[in-house]
Amino acid sequence: MRTGPAVGHEGIFHEAAFYASDEEFLAVVLPFLQGGVAAGEPTVCIFGGHRQKLIRTALGAGSGVVFVDGGAHYQRPAAAIRRHREMLAGYVGGGATQIRITGDVPHPGVGVPWEWWARYEAAANEVYDEFPMYGLCPYDTRTAPLDVLDDVRRTHTHVVTADGQRQRSATYHEPRDFLATAVTTRPDPVEARPPACELSDPLPAHARAAVADLERVAALGDDELNGLLLSVSEAVTNALTHGRPPVRVRAWAEPSRIVVAVTDGGPGPADPAAGLMPMGGPGGLGLWMAHQLCSYVSLRRDPDGFTIRLIAENPAT
Repeated sequence: MRTGPAVGHEGIFHEAAFYASDEEFLAVVLPFLQGGVAAGEPTVCIFGGHRQKLIRTALGAGSGVVFVDGGAHYQRPAAAIRRHREMLAGYVGGGATQIRITGDVPHPGVGVPWEWWARYEAAANEVYDEFPMYGLCPYDTRTAPLDVLDDVRRTHTHVVTADGQRQRSATYHEPRDFLATAVTTRPDPVEARPPACELSDPLPAHARAAVADLERVAALGDDELNGLLLSVSEAVTNALTHGRPPVRVRAWAEPSRIVVAVTDGGPGPADPAAGLMPMGGPGGLGLWMAHQLCSYVSLRRDPDGFTIRLIAENPAT
């Protein structure tokens, strides 16, 4: 049987929490973790740095909580989904009737673009729903921008406060409604400049070669460059095959970074969660590969068509 607020619930029970101090953070997270351990449930903590240390110190040794490095786990949403699903399947295979997971989803307040993580938070309600997952996503109101907090309320069915009050979110959106309409994609700052290259209806090989030529400015690592080139090829192929003309490729370069935008006149993939899972259907696998290989991927639909933005950058040193 499931325990806590998820009693009687099937699939994912997805809560958000808001806090404004270390004390409030612990007041939200510790009861969640301790309740899971007391119930004999797999209980997983996926934070990084300061917050992970706070929890370890508060719980002490031998707590029964499984600690995972949040920095490594939450590098890319598609990879996080893959790891989550593997973990959840393993616990269910071992007989678990509920798995508790809490972690730190990145956002602009900690220097990470939000759009694909907003999509992650919405898609979680579908891609984890086959598992008895009880998820808690705490957000620090001192750093998370107001638009992020609004999206959090739209992507979590319930919100819990530091004093233990729990309410259903009044602005919750069904995942596909949110993914199709609610996510705002902000232009990358380099897009304010003229592109270093611009191509119309190119063959994938020509687009790949034009982007590869920007390596002389960016000086990316081999993995970053090769991942971007493969993703550009897939994006152009999808646009030519499944989109509508014209297909336009624009690219910008600066030291350690290349940004590529591929636009066609169509509406984009029919499934708004495309890219976060290795789905079938037109373009699904190529989008998923790009989400695995690039530093950042965003999708934008507007009256002029559909744009996928691909970013490759050298890892921070």
